[in-house]
Amino acid sequence: MGKYDRIIGMEHHVSQNHPRMSMTNRGAQFSPFAALTGYDDLVAETARFTDSLSELDDDERERLGRELQDAFMTGSKVRITYFVPDVRKSGGSYRVSTGKIARIDEIERKVYLDRKTAVNIDDITDVYAEQAEDR
Repeated sequence: MGKYDRIIGMEHHVSQNHPRMSMTNRGAQFSPFAALTGYDDLVAETARFTDSLSELDDDERERLGRELQDAFMTGSKVRITYFVPDVRKSGGSYRVSTGKIARIDEIERKVYLDRKTAVNIDDITDVYAEQAEDR
């Protein structure tokens, strides 16, 4: 007589207290877990590219200032390219906003487009003002 002969033919036990676990839940017990929570997010953030701010010389800054003043005085629509620093890492990205200049604040060093978009003057890298014939 073998060691398990007396139980080999018995019916499988079904608990009266605990419901049977679904196959999905049973499989989830064996799925891998993230031992380092946040690691994947950190890797993705490190891999994200940022641009660096290109420094403009004095002549270029002066030209941009003239373009802004001229567009403000004539009420021309402008397209301003400016740099926005990244809040998480060094560098940032370039953005473009268009509209009419509502106000230039020399004290805060900001240009306000259509009263809703504020751009730091020191972060502006290019200004394109539409000419009278472009409008």
